[in-house]
Amino acid sequence: MSAIDETRLHAFVGKMLNDLGAAAAGPLIMLGDRMGLFVTLSQQGPLTSAGLAEKTGFDERYLREWLAAMAASEYITYDAETESFSLSPEQDMVFANPQSPVLLTGGYYGIGSMYFDEPKIAAAFRTGDGVSWGEHHECLFCGTAKFFRPGYATHLVNEWIPALEGVSEKLTEGGKVADIGCGHGCSTTIMAQAFPNSEFTGFDYHEPSVHTARKLAKELGIENVSFEVASASNFPGEGYDLVTVFDALHDMGDPAGASRHVLSTLKPDGSWMIVEPMAGDTLQENLSPVGRAFYCFSTMICTPASKSQEVGLALGAQAGEKRLREVIQEGGFSHVRRATETPFNMILEARP
Repeated sequence: MSAIDETRLHAFVGKMLNDLGAAAAGPLIMLGDRMGLFVTLSQQGPLTSAGLAEKTGFDERYLREWLAAMAASEYITYDAETESFSLSPEQDMVFANPQSPVLLTGGYYGIGSMYFDEPKIAAAFRTGDGVSWGEHHECLFCGTAKFFRPGYATHLVNEWIPALEGVSEKLTEGGKVADIGCGHGCSTTIMAQAFPNSEFTGFDYHEPSVHTARKLAKELGIENVSFEVASASNFPGEGYDLVTVFDALHDMGDPAGASRHVLSTLKPDGSWMIVEPMAGDTLQENLSPVGRAFYCFSTMICTPASKSQEVGLALGAQAGEKRLREVIQEGGFSHVRRATETPFNMILEARP
């Protein structure tokens, strides 16, 4: 073993202590989100711990400790003179604003499920078997919807669909759309609300998610959307103007087979929109904060999901555009291009 560099060791220990604190703060972020503490601070702060207790009806002593943890994490702002706590505009965007494209609280529910499910993934490491989506803790399902919805609400209708060739015009006039791997239906309902003349069907192989999607669409009063239980390789229908897959192609066991089936359901001039996590084509390109998060989710959720299905290709959440193009073109698509992108997503358009 090489000699220990004390300076580098101390720096690394400091990094790990910071990461340890961030990991420990995760449940507290979920708690603050579930109990409306961030929103209360946003709407009625600055507040002392006693003031927050008065506004919420919760125990002051617990709130005092939670506020201290969040202030030490720099997730909320503390004023020592008034002993009060508040959210800066930037903190508000991340923790409390439901319209913010960078609302990140949903990600912590997914992380919560990863801790619950660690023994299952450890077993899969030993056997090489998969762990299907439905085998995960329920935090994953609501957390996924909560995490992705802000980005979809911001970009999907305003940027991503307009970046596709002629699709916005078709949907405005009245088209037929299939949303594959729809989960709780966030992407499907956002599109349906924006294009009332078109008909949208969300498909997912996880039956409880489909039931939730139907319930949410009914609550929103959306009449041009429906949801069915089906996988990417056998969803019904034909003559679709647009098929969409949001952050799910890499989770599929046989993405090339899904590509073939999508092609068979499209109109000759139809389009397939594939939204995938932003990634480069090499590991070195993905050694970044975004890549770090996606690789962690991929190890615990995406790769096991794919390995639980037929073929089990296990692309992973950082597959990169080159590999994605290969599996899309293997399904028979001749035209694939990157239509647009965000810091977190690449949006590919595939056409026959």
